[in-house]
Amino acid sequence: MVAVKNVMEIFVELDKSNCRLCGEKTCLAFAGAVFKSSRKLEECPRLHPSVIRKYQDSRYGSNVEERRDEHLEMALEEVLKLDFTETSVRIGGLVRDGILYFNVLGKRFGLTKDGRFLTDLHINPWVMAPLLTYLCSCRGKQPSGEWISFREIPNGQEKYNLFKKRTEDVLKGLGDKYPDFFSDVVQMFDGREVEEQFASDVSVVLYPFPLVPLMICYWMPEEGMGSKLNLFFDSTIGENLGVDAAFSIGAGLAQMFEKLANQHAF
Repeated sequence: MVAVKNVMEIFVELDKSNCRLCGEKTCLAFAGAVFKSSRKLEECPRLHPSVIRKYQDSRYGSNVEERRDEHLEMALEEVLKLDFTETSVRIGGLVRDGILYFNVLGKRFGLTKDGRFLTDLHINPWVMAPLLTYLCSCRGKQPSGEWISFREIPNGQEKYNLFKKRTEDVLKGLGDKYPDFFSDVVQMFDGREVEEQFASDVSVVLYPFPLVPLMICYWMPEEGMGSKLNLFFDSTIGENLGVDAAFSIGAGLAQMFEKLANQHAF
């Protein structure tokens, strides 16, 4: 195990091109984020695998999961301070017998005042974090029906390259590999296929949260051109969720769908 003592030990391993493919403005900023365990070294797309292996079990990253869990615990504490009745109106849910109910990916989800989650849906931390953000920060804006790319979300441009890698590329790979991927996702998560948008071959709308629809558009490969996939959000995403939580929900869904595909195949 390598004990990383300072940011510069990480920085010297990077190519110092400030390419921004990781979503940070500079390589030094990325190194600092890694040192603070808010980012992972493998998120640098230009880093040689041998360097990643060298630092894989290093001390700076050994408590990432612990820090993440602490963050979720603090976020849940803030959620439990909310007035459930007011929150239900704001997020598109309802309160019954003191329990806050709302839909997550078309499945009923309940939250009790003592912090228990009532659901049959397995939710990974990448989805749980934006869910808690949604409960606290959603402004209750009704979806406009106007679709925008991740780049068009305020502050989304600089984070797009990493979003593409973690979300759109993963979903495209699933669409390429499994012909029934999109129809199965619609059936499993109460989505809907809509009229093709942006001249795509497939357009699917899912609702991670009641006021946060997202649309997956997939273009099949054509002669001389590979397939393509883009994720779009309703134009109210900035007010109802924000760019960081939008990033997390996209990456979380990609991770969830990939795990389902590996376990059961679509």
